[in-house]
Amino acid sequence: MGPHYPFSLPPLPYGEGDLLPEIDEKTLHFHHDKHFAAYVDNLNKLLATCSACQDWTLEQLCQDWCRLPEDIRQGVRNNAGGVYNHTLYFQGMTPNPGEGPDVALSAAAERDLGGMAALKSAMKTAALGVFGSGWAWLVCDKDGTLSVRKTANQDTPLPLCPLLTCDVWEHAYYLQYQNRRADYFEAWWRRINWPMVSRLYGQCQETRPRYPQD
Repeated sequence: MGPHYPFSLPPLPYGEGDLLPEIDEKTLHFHHDKHFAAYVDNLNKLLATCSACQDWTLEQLCQDWCRLPEDIRQGVRNNAGGVYNHTLYFQGMTPNPGEGPDVALSAAAERDLGGMAALKSAMKTAALGVFGSGWAWLVCDKDGTLSVRKTANQDTPLPLCPLLTCDVWEHAYYLQYQNRRADYFEAWWRRINWPMVSRLYGQCQETRPRYPQD
């Protein structure tokens, strides 16, 4: 299960200049140290007013926000999602992207999506198809079936098992790419941490949680 209140900002898994030239230092600094940090701070402030909510995991807050007190419900939904989504996003990139997906993930991509080229195409379509702010996701269900989804704002695809996500809020890319979301996607794709994605896929297969089919 995920962490509990009080939540803390996970450190950037690499240096601010380590994703160059795809993602520059200024973008990483503002995205991680300002935007991501604000979601963590705001979530803690909201939960400080609700002692009964403080033992909820991050995943529970993302999925069951409708059970929270009405005065903090929407705020927790937005900020818990912001913490969850950004954690996976930053972990999903690497300065050394030489390795591709492992055999199991490659086989699943071939079986469910038509191969890695088709997976990339589906992710790009999802990323470019988000109206306004949101996320493109690679997820799997309880049977290990892969699919590509998109969510608006800071919503998550939980309880499906998220494996990889591309942040298409403008703060993720506008300082460097302005309105060129497609160029940003291509740059992000070149930095994917496939060993991490493969590891998450394996973990989902081992635990076999009860994800829905849709």
